[in-house]
Amino acid sequence: MGKFIGALDQGTTSTRFIVFDHGGQIAGLDQKEHKQIFPQPGWVEHNPMDSGHPLPSLKVDGGIVENELLMQIQADILNVPVIRPRIAETTALGAAYAAGLAVGFWSSQEELRQNWSEDRSWQPTLAEKERQAGYRNWKRAVEKTFD
Repeated sequence: MGKFIGALDQGTTSTRFIVFDHGGQIAGLDQKEHKQIFPQPGWVEHNPMDSGHPLPSLKVDGGIVENELLMQIQADILNVPVIRPRIAETTALGAAYAAGLAVGFWSSQEELRQNWSEDRSWQPTLAEKERQAGYRNWKRAVEKTFD
């Protein structure tokens, strides 16, 4: 049996897994949609502390990261730095890295980590009182959509 490598693409609505053979060709692909769960009105977020690990920063990617106002809002809401990489389209990059590892183009995952670099970061600027007031207002706005 030949060597294979897998690439996992975890999205907000689905999980995709791609298997590459030693030649970098796709040997298998599967995607599963996630059921969207809203345990109660207004609950559309996850508490990072539920994992038992604090969120020291948020690394973002994808086309939306070009919206600098949104990135600042994320930093303010989450109260953590938001960090954008130099290469923002990481899904395709991840598939390319997986294929490159499979064929020996890169020797290790550590070599790939050295390719990552920060383009820009946003620091939280809201006081805690403002952040909590904004969150309460957001929850009220969400509740009004259920009427």
